Amino acid sequence: MLNSYAGWSNAAYVVNEIRNPVRTLKIAGPLGLGICGTCFILANIAYFAAATPEEVSESGQTVASLFMKNVFGVAAQKALSMLIAISAFGNVMTVTFSQARVNQELAKEGVIPGARFWASTWPFGSPSSGLLLHYIPSVFVITAIPFGDAYNFILDLEAYPRSVVHFFVVIGFFYLRRSHPERLRPFRCWWPIAAFYLCAQVFLMIAPFLRPPGGKGDTSLPYWLYPVASIAILLTGVLYWALRYRIFLAAGDRLLGQTKRSSPEGTTLVHYERLPSSAEE
Repeated sequence: MLNSYAGWSNAAYVVNEIRNPVRTLKIAGPLGLGICGTCFILANIAYFAAATPEEVSESGQTVASLFMKNVFGVAAQKALSMLIAISAFGNVMTVTFSQARVNQELAKEGVIPGARFWASTWPFGSPSSGLLLHYIPSVFVITAIPFGDAYNFILDLEAYPRSVVHFFVVIGFFYLRRSHPERLRPFRCWWPIAAFYLCAQVFLMIAPFLRPPGGKGDTSLPYWLYPVASIAILLTGVLYWALRYRIFLAAGDRLLGQTKRSSPEGTTLVHYERLPSSAEE
């Protein structure tokens, strides 16, 4: 249920692409989530109206496939694969579009190596370099990772850090709401919604460490391996940040400062540099 509409955030990533983004998000966000949530609930009602729980567990098929077979026949069951492929294609296009912009914005903020290249909009005025950054690991996962335990492990490895990041985003939300209550916020989130989302992320962070029946997850690997590996990767990112921005750049008594520079294409980039301490001034 928590992942039934996980792609809602993709629209928020690129909301600056539309006119009057705040007003649009206030209307489209609840409306889109409401429609999708309603359809999700009705689909589950339809599944169990067409088959008993025993039939679902013993069929060896997905519940959607069993529904199509029982209601519309074998031909419709085969057509379901095409519908799933169309849906998956739409998801790929959405994520690719939004992730390219996310990569570009990360580069503009100077938080990834080679920021000037990845922030480039050459040659079409679009985040082409950000798209390339998304394309490289995607092709690697598709072509180099064998299907089976390794592939499923990579999918799990991608999902867990997202829950950790979302957890800290909500923590930051409550911190800013408390520390700067006077700040103008054109879009305000109702705090019970944020609290519920925080609880959901805590659940998603803890659940993978709970021993499943038989001690095995969806792969033959230890069920706790992918959350542990995910945390290790996140800590590696923290180590990179500490080395680059707190040790190398802010060594000694120097302070770390930000300056904004424009690229030849007109893109504004954040550049970090060491500023002289008060004693040196």
